[in-house]
Amino acid sequence: MAVGLLTLLTGGTSVQAAVVYKWTDADGVIHFSDQPVPGAEKIVTASGASHNGWVASTANGASTATKPKSASALDFKQLAIVSPGHEETITGLQPVNVRLAIDPGLKPTQAITWVLNGSPLSAEPPDAVQFTLSDLARGTYTISATVVDQPTGESTSVDPVTFYVVRPSLLSPQHKSPP
Repeated sequence: MAVGLLTLLTGGTSVQAAVVYKWTDADGVIHFSDQPVPGAEKIVTASGASHNGWVASTANGASTATKPKSASALDFKQLAIVSPGHEETITGLQPVNVRLAIDPGLKPTQAITWVLNGSPLSAEPPDAVQFTLSDLARGTYTISATVVDQPTGESTSVDPVTFYVVRPSLLSPQHKSPP
């Protein structure tokens, strides 16, 4: 049945018009049939110049031909956390500089959500591509970012980066008390 429908829609047969019914089942699977089904959309195919000589339209004449897929709003050439480096060890009392390489840059309708060890960093603005984490305790950290296009709801996440923070200990022999 599906092969016959594809043949019909692509002009591989000499039939000039046909009625096809389209519906989506409870599992989200799209079905086509030449028999009416309750809740199905009625599609009339007729010869035309749109799709290899065929154009699909609904019973009221509205076109249902699929439009070419437009590029996603989240098609980035580069999207990665470049600082800190993966498996990098931050020593001493230095802060952790976080930077996201993103090309092309964020659009006004896009926002970044940063997550550190599973918790959102709500203090960072939604367009922050770089910031500093200060006073992190000794330990292992994982940071990730998700970019969301607000009008479409599309999102894409970067690969998370794991880094380590090593701080001087008061018990360390290298630690000298001020005189």
